[in-house]
Amino acid sequence: MTTHAHGLHHTIDYVEIPVTDLDVARAFYAAVFGWSFVAYGDAYAGIRTAAEQGEDEAGGLALVAGDRPAPRGGPLVLVYSDDLDATAAAVERAGGRVVQGPYAFPGGRRFHLLDPAGNELGVWSPR
Repeated sequence: MTTHAHGLHHTIDYVEIPVTDLDVARAFYAAVFGWSFVAYGDAYAGIRTAAEQGEDEAGGLALVAGDRPAPRGGPLVLVYSDDLDATAAAVERAGGRVVQGPYAFPGGRRFHLLDPAGNELGVWSPR
């Protein structure tokens, strides 16, 4: 079992991405980022990271199914990519939409996307 840093002051432990269709969301994120999931019931799927080895372990990111649309203007989740252009192409192929960029910023390049449920995420890579 992976140990969590609950005791560390001001650390982010989890980010939940609200979605309206869990199956569509899992297919989208698997196609774009290669993520796999741990099902915690019919409406919640933890996103497994490279650090988790057990069947029931997931990292600090989850998909949460519900009937309300995704909020806009909240925190922006940023995902790292080794190949920004290939990731942007994968977003479009998987049914998402690149809504900004790719563009240069001081740390490298990035773009913003909307997933099929309307959640905005950023993807970045170094120069």
